[in-house]
Amino acid sequence: MSRRNSRRQFVKTTAALGVGYWALGGVAPRESRAAIEEVRFACIGVGGKGDSDSADAADSGKVVAICDIDDERLNAKAAKLAERHPDVKKYHDFRKMFDEMEKSIDAITVSTPDHCHAVAAAMGMKLGKHAHVQKPMTKSLYEARVLGELAEKHKLATQMGNQGTANNDLREAAAILKSGALGTVKEVHVWTNRPVWPQGEARPSDTPPVPSNVHWPEFIGPAEMRPYHPAYHPFKWRGWWAFGTGALGDMACHTLNMPYMGLDLRDPISVQATTSGHNSETFPSWSIIDYQFPERNGRAACKFVWYDGGKRPETDEFKKAEEVGLGRQKEDRDRKRFRDRMVSGCFVLGEKGWLLSPGDYAGDGLYMPDPELPKVEYPRSVGHFKEWVDAIKGGPPAMSNFNGYASGLTETVLLGNLAVWAAASPGTGKKIEWDAKNLVATNAPEVAHIVKPEFHNGYSL
Repeated sequence: MSRRNSRRQFVKTTAALGVGYWALGGVAPRESRAAIEEVRFACIGVGGKGDSDSADAADSGKVVAICDIDDERLNAKAAKLAERHPDVKKYHDFRKMFDEMEKSIDAITVSTPDHCHAVAAAMGMKLGKHAHVQKPMTKSLYEARVLGELAEKHKLATQMGNQGTANNDLREAAAILKSGALGTVKEVHVWTNRPVWPQGEARPSDTPPVPSNVHWPEFIGPAEMRPYHPAYHPFKWRGWWAFGTGALGDMACHTLNMPYMGLDLRDPISVQATTSGHNSETFPSWSIIDYQFPERNGRAACKFVWYDGGKRPETDEFKKAEEVGLGRQKEDRDRKRFRDRMVSGCFVLGEKGWLLSPGDYAGDGLYMPDPELPKVEYPRSVGHFKEWVDAIKGGPPAMSNFNGYASGLTETVLLGNLAVWAAASPGTGKKIEWDAKNLVATNAPEVAHIVKPEFHNGYSL
């Protein structure tokens, strides 16, 4: 909520949106904690997205420790922090960091490859550390459930790093869906241009030497040990079942975020995938995943379809919406930008109309049949990372907090990978029947290891 908003406006907005919106977002009072004047951060993973996460931490408090398995990244980040945070400690293993600095840390950021998210976050949370974890919050459904439970048990300020949650266009679109402007929603379609990394490959057979700057056992973490190869580190790990969650895990916490917020898309009852096939080592080069959701809190049953690897919706309604969006662009440069943004996006179809949102974060324009969007109230954000820092200092929970929001979103997203695993041969795979309460695929015991992974090398939750 913007600082300009008064308490009266806060109450007005809450009443306008209804209790369900705030319950879904987790924006509710929590148990008070001792005030923290200056938050002391430890940043686990400081390359890639971890570079900006640790920069946000440096702007928001004191960075006391940084951890990365790559010396080049670690030293580069220490050099950036040197002027304002000269005493920052450097580590390769977050377990050693917690052993040595537990009492000096208030909060952690976790920006590692997906397979290390949960073990690093859980260790810190059990020690009472507030946690910001990059999307997807975890690699598996079981891990997402556990982190949500830990956040509730220890009354911690938490946040998943899906920064579009703080985007006001996204919140407006979600409020439009909640308003009933589309009538009964029938279908949700979300697509992405990912993967932009290799998939559909075999495991490398050669074993090049580990670079001197890479601490390979710490990269492997809880995964089963395998030799180093540049096919995994530093960027391509996303396409491997052992380390990443594919295009779905990488992007759906962004692109599904708006309809998840607006339609409470939790606890699907089944999921089925059509794919190019995979070899159980890397994800397929493309997939289409069909989720079925039952009625929930007055929202009718509906379906959600995910597309990656260049696949997109092919319905007549979607094509018409795309034509409408393009037709509203006045200049050639605007039409080009619209087409460029349409490589990913979200389309929601209801009995009374549709809503189209190009781009990854529902933040690059909203389109409906009527050019004049419905007037809705929604809570403005002070900024994604700042929401979390304010929560640490005693403010309301960040919208994308673990137990109120992000755990459910992560579970919904990652369920699709059960269906992808079951579609190893090209074509349509087995329909997975899902018991969300108990985290069980009732007709597919063969996907149990995707629901709950085995932890190796002494790591655990």
